[in-house]
Amino acid sequence: MSGSILQMLGTLYNIEPFFFSSSLNWIPSRYQEDLQPGKGDHITITLTFLRKMKIDNPGPYPHDQVATTKVNRGINTQDGLYLDSDSGNSSVLCRDLLAVHMVRSVTRSTIISYHPSPTSGGTSAKNLYSRVHLAGQSVYWTNLFKVSRDPTFVLLTILWHALYAWDEALTCLYEHISDQESAVINTKDNKLTLRTQELHRIRAHLLYYASLLDDFKKSVKFVLETPNPAMDALEHGTEGMLTKEDSAERLKTECNNLLSEIDRLEMSRSNQSKRLKNIMNLAFATVNIDDSKTMQVLTKAAAQDSAAMKQIAYLTMILHVLLSLPSSFIAGIFGMNITIINPSSVGTLAHYFAVAVPMTLMTIWAVVAFNPKKDYAGVTEGQPEASYSTRLAWPVRAWKSVFLSRTSNAQRDLEAQEDPPAYSHSDH
Repeated sequence: MSGSILQMLGTLYNIEPFFFSSSLNWIPSRYQEDLQPGKGDHITITLTFLRKMKIDNPGPYPHDQVATTKVNRGINTQDGLYLDSDSGNSSVLCRDLLAVHMVRSVTRSTIISYHPSPTSGGTSAKNLYSRVHLAGQSVYWTNLFKVSRDPTFVLLTILWHALYAWDEALTCLYEHISDQESAVINTKDNKLTLRTQELHRIRAHLLYYASLLDDFKKSVKFVLETPNPAMDALEHGTEGMLTKEDSAERLKTECNNLLSEIDRLEMSRSNQSKRLKNIMNLAFATVNIDDSKTMQVLTKAAAQDSAAMKQIAYLTMILHVLLSLPSSFIAGIFGMNITIINPSSVGTLAHYFAVAVPMTLMTIWAVVAFNPKKDYAGVTEGQPEASYSTRLAWPVRAWKSVFLSRTSNAQRDLEAQEDPPAYSHSDH
């Protein structure tokens, strides 16, 4: 509608411009205005609810926009949540708007509803009218409308429409989460990353749905806490009609029924969020197990490579010793400043050995004595390290150990010669 038509409509029914601005911008709101005790008032409810829509069915939702959104999987909770199915029955959980302005009076009440453009896929005015009309034809609501003159019950039927849409959407989401759980269990390792991204996207929408359900509950409480002032003039009604107190009590009962159903929906949403978290933990655990197996294989390969490198280094060292040690030894001999090599010198080969042999023995003694990892006699694993005196006297201990070992071996051999083995003779 154009601005001039909205202005005419607002002037005719005395509607605040905020109703149209909040409806155009999908802003949740609930308020009462133009309160006239004994005559009537105006109440406004604007809320967003969830609705299921099949993609394969022809509808007002543009197919190019559906395809574009499928490609762009950015997490935007304001957009629809696409639930792809392998069976081809894909659907989308989209937001829908319920914007109602109700004029309650003694003589006649009017309901004005705002509906988004048909391209958004929301509930049309014709569809909402048919839903309210079908509800009015049911036995339960027909009997209620006959005994009560409060038009607020008609507003409750509109709120029930939003509740049914919520129930259908969450049921569809539950089935999709069950399919995702089976897919995660049976999915191969290289596709788990895509599955976890899909689960994270669904959980982000579930968190957003919590705020929508909270707005829905606030709207129902607002209806419960805002009685119709026109019922004061109808307190003494005709015979067979509910009194003001009975009608208020009946309205309270219907609102409590709605609130209990909203609590059930919130519990269902919370359980689905928890179940989705378990599925995500399962996917992450599977990925971690696969990574651990890969790391184990890499560790074994690295250990094999390390052993090969050690063998190559050992062979290189042996080759170096075999090639360089003889030549270095010969070069050292010819470089010695002794009389055999250099007649003009004063040193002899005996002088060389007199210095080299003690120095070699002292080096061996020092290396073994000051080695903290060396095991000494009398020192076992788990006991304190040997003292410095024990370390410095290791040659004496080693000689004693060898001497005692030889002595014990000789004594055992002598005892074996003196005591020949006894043979048993059997009588025939």
